[in-house]
Parts: sequence; C-alpha cells; structure tokens
Amino acid sequence: MLSPFREHIRRSLADDNLQAALDANARRRVEGRERAFASLPDAEERRDRAHEARREIIANLDDILHRFLDNVEKNGISLHRARDAAEAVAIALDILRRTNPDGALIAKSKSMVTEEIGLNRALQAAGHRVVETDLGEFIVQLRGERPSHIITPAVHLRRGDVAALFEEKLNLPYTEDISALTDAARRELREVFLSADAGISGVNFGIAETGALCIVTNEGNGRMVTTMPRVHIAFMGLERLVRDVDDAALLLSLLPRSATGQQISVYTQFIRAPLPEQERHLILLDNGRTALRGSPLEDSLYCIRCGACLNVCPVFREIGGHAYVGADGAPTPYPGPIGSVISPGLFGGNYAPLAQACTLCGACREACPVRLDLPKMLLRVRNNQLPEGKRAPSEGAGLPSGLQTGLTLYRYAATHPRFYAFSQRVMGFAARALRSEWISLPAWTGWGANKKFPKPAAESFRARWKRKKIQPHPPARPHSGDPAAPRAPSERQKPEDMIRRFEAELTALDGKVHPVSQENLREEILSFLRERGIRAVLADEAAESLLAGSDIAAKRAADSKLRAGISYAAAGVAELGAVLLLGADRETLAASLLPNIHLAILRRSDLYLSLEEVLRLPALRDAPAAALVAGPSRTADIEMTLTIGVHGPGELILFLVDG
Repeated sequence: MLSPFREHIRRSLADDNLQAALDANARRRVEGRERAFASLPDAEERRDRAHEARREIIANLDDILHRFLDNVEKNGISLHRARDAAEAVAIALDILRRTNPDGALIAKSKSMVTEEIGLNRALQAAGHRVVETDLGEFIVQLRGERPSHIITPAVHLRRGDVAALFEEKLNLPYTEDISALTDAARRELREVFLSADAGISGVNFGIAETGALCIVTNEGNGRMVTTMPRVHIAFMGLERLVRDVDDAALLLSLLPRSATGQQISVYTQFIRAPLPEQERHLILLDNGRTALRGSPLEDSLYCIRCGACLNVCPVFREIGGHAYVGADGAPTPYPGPIGSVISPGLFGGNYAPLAQACTLCGACREACPVRLDLPKMLLRVRNNQLPEGKRAPSEGAGLPSGLQTGLTLYRYAATHPRFYAFSQRVMGFAARALRSEWISLPAWTGWGANKKFPKPAAESFRARWKRKKIQPHPPARPHSGDPAAPRAPSERQKPEDMIRRFEAELTALDGKVHPVSQENLREEILSFLRERGIRAVLADEAAESLLAGSDIAAKRAADSKLRAGISYAAAGVAELGAVLLLGADRETLAASLLPNIHLAILRRSDLYLSLEEVLRLPALRDAPAAALVAGPSRTADIEMTLTIGVHGPGELILFLVDG
C-alpha cells in the first residue's frame, strides 16, 4: 500500500494540465530571477552579507526581539504574543469579537503564517466572512483549495481553469483573456476593500531599530487591507526580524529578485503606527520557532520566504505544492525544499517523509538569496535530527523497509574503512561478472544480452587517492571581505546621471515621467486632467493647495469613483525608479491607491541614488505609514502573464519638478 505522499506524487505526475502549468511557471521564474540578479554587480557579496545578517538575528534573537517589541509598543501598535497556533487564533477572534460582535467582513492579503495556523477556517467557523484579496489566493479560495506555492498560490492552474471558475462563481462570460479575468477580480474585490470591517496581513520584516512593519506586495491589496479598514491585524513569525534599515535595504535588494524577478516590488510598505481612528494589532507567533533555535535545523529560521528554492527544485517542478502531505495525509502550508525542512521542524515527524523527495542536486542552495544549505538540512531531517518532541518514529521516515535496511548496511560499511575497502573489491568483481557471458539476469530486471552493465573502472577512487594523494575537496572559495561589516552609503552620482537613470528605470516599470519646471507644474497637471476629461481628483493636502482656485475639484475624502489621485512624493530612488510616499492619514494614502490613475509629484532635489539612502531619511522614520511605489500595480498570478493594473492604479504618471 502506497503512503499518502506517494499517492499524491503519482497523481500529480499523471496530471498533464498540472505538468504544463508547472513547467511554464518554473521556466519563467528562473529566467526572471537570472535577469534581475544580472543587474546587481555585487550580488554574491550581498548574499554573503544577508546570510551573516540572518545568522546574527537568530543568534541574538532575544535581545533584538526585545528591542523590536519595545519600539512597536512605543509606536502605538497593540502587541500580542502567541505561543502556538491555537493561541494566535484565539487572540484574533477576541479582537474581532470586541470590535465586530455580530461578525466581520475581513479583507485579507496573502500570509503564509495565517495558512500555517489555519486562520481562515477558524474565523469562518466563528461567523466571520474572510475574503482573500491577492489574485492567486482569491482564485484558490473560490476553488476551495489551499495555495500550492509560497509566492504564486495558483501556479497549478492554467487560464482555462480560471476562466471556467469565474464563469461559475462570478457570472463572467467565459473568456481566457487574462486582462479581462484580472479586471473581473478587481471589480469583485473593490467593494470588499471599501466595506471591510477589518484587514489581515502578514509581515515580511519587522525592523527592530524603528519598530516598523515592512510588507512587500505587487497588486496593491496589501496597502488596501492595512489602510482602508478601521482594524488592521498583522501576523508575524518571531524570526522575521531585521536589525535596522540598512539590513532591511539589503534584504529588500534580494527578496523581490529571488521571488518574482523584480529589482523591487511595486509596493514596499513601512507601517510604524496606527492611522487616525484605526486600531493596529501585531500578533507575534512562535509555534515551534523557539524550539528550532539550537537544533540541527536552526538555519531554516534564516529563510525569507522568497520561494526561489521551489522554482529550481526538479521535484517540485514535477509534483507541485499540493503533493506535499504528511504520513497521515495532512497537507503542509510549506511545500518544496524549504517546506521539507521547516514542516517537520515546526510540526513534527509526520512530515519527515517529505525530505525523501529530494535529489540532493544542490539547486536550492545555489538559488537561495541568504545561502541556506538546504541539502544539508534535508539530510538531517532524513537522519531524524529534529527538535526535541518533534522526531519521527525512526530514521529514514518515508523509505520502504528494504531500502532502510540497505542504507543501514551501507552506513556500517562506510564508517568502517577496512570493511568498506573489502566491499569495493567485492563489488568490482561482481560488476565484471555481470558483464560476462556466464551470468545472466532475469528479463524483468532490464539487464540481459542486449543491455550490459557499465564497464567498471580499472582502479577504484580509493586506490587512486592513496596512490596519487588526490585532494578530496576543492579549496574553499576566497571570502570577499567581512560580510558583517556595514556598507558605506552609495556615492552620489551627478544629478544629470541620476535623473536619466531614474527616468529609465521608472519607464521600464511602465511608469511615465514628465519633466516640468516649478512655474509650469500647476498648468501641466491641469492640462493633463482636462485632456483625460477628469474634473475631480483625490488629493493629498499639498496637491489640494496646488489645485485651489482651478476648475478641477480636489477632494480629500476617499472616493473609489474618482478616476485620478495626486500626491507629493518625499523622495525618489534613482537605481530602482521608485518614489517614496508618506502618509499620516487614510485620505493621504488613498490618493495613491484608490483611483486608476496616480499622478505623483517629485522634486529633482529629492532624488537619491540608492534605497539605503532613502530608508535612512528622518521623515520616513517618523511617518505613521509610508510606501515605496515602483510603477503601476501588477500581477502575474495567471500563467505568469504580466497584467498591469490590479487593485492599485493602472497608470503612474510622475511629474519631475526642476527646483
């Protein structure tokens, strides 16, 4: 009788539709990652530094966590600590029960931690309505499925699957046009954002230095669920910390490149405090993470959940995420190479068999942005080196008993040199005998008169090593400096060079740049709006003053019917084509979020070369909420096909002001 894991594997391999979907996704993601890292000359040095930064966080977790939590509370965010999944769910239910006793409409952005604790099922059982707003998550929720990939939840589906689903669930006439499918999801979810009682999100990084929560998204739903509802609940694993804004900048240079092949995601949020008339809660989850510290699997806590290891894994590319189930058939929220380590590490030996689905090819190690040695940890899982209380009944969980016996004998031979040398001579004799004419094997073995065993080497490696003193390992790769040493700020380029680079980068991200003088700014914006037939806009306070006395009405109250919004940017990042928007209230943030057209105003004097420089700005540290915006909103959740304009604006027009 096959185990549940093996049954799922066979089912996946026999699914032609799944095979086609996985092949296309993996190829495009790997190619996208390679292109993105090609734009980073010091990529290998950054990976070294990122590994050291993550190692330092986990080694000093107690002290850094204390600093982070202290700053979170000073910022006015309500803090809750949960030891396990049940406690985290209970905390969330208590918050919602107090704020919405009759049941809440909850807009939720993608969060693997909430998948880990089974949050949606618990909230729905308590009478709340939970709507996943990431396009991929929305699709799998409509299908009654769980995500099949850490980054791309609907990677197992093709456009025809989504078309049939939307025809059935949303009454959309059948179409395989991906733009039309995305527009249908936007229309369906827009009212959810505007009427939601609460928003739930994950957290990519918690910045200990400032107590800010960093959330990285592309579609705009992450900004929606943290901005529009009156209650925001963020879930964060306690290992998702960075020491300061420099470490945050380092990891933000690696995460989107590894995850989606972008230099930077469209929206990188920094949430420091609640907005006016808003409750903001942080639920910090342990759920086995503390037990991983000091265990043979401690390094798995370095993971930043980019999903790169899944994209390059030859096993995941054949079976997909839904095949990863425990010995009892229970699914794991974390598939692929990293899931085969952290699932048994966090949830116990029931998931130890997942580590057998690995060729030990090392592709995951090569792709990991923080240099996790996943093959080493997978071998440790196979050897049952799990945290106390999590171990499988025996080593080699998931292997047939005959294979376990064979591996046990091999381990004995390999650890006894004399016996191993003798066995090599015996195996050499056997191999030569099997190539001879006087021994034949049964036909069912596949070996016979027309198919010979490979010719054995004339001399074993062991004999050659003794005779020639062959080095068993190549020399170590020279280290490129001290990875823990802080990097100096980027040297400022000439203003003209920075401007050209900024314009080129933003244009490549489908944004549009209009250079203007300070004197002509007002008239240029009014002319643009009149040409589009726009007579009213959402505006932040500065933009409202700019339009005062004109025939264009500038409104502050969030209104989803308005086609355009105008906001001033506090800074620009030349090397990324991104602009920094600061917000102290919901209305200011809505101007860059709700309308389909976003007009941003940036002074050339506020342009900086690097992300590190912008993240050090005092104005960013003091803002209740901020967002780096790099182009219009986008998604590639359906067949990895890029679609512009999802929940955020579909156009970004930047007026670059001289002066």
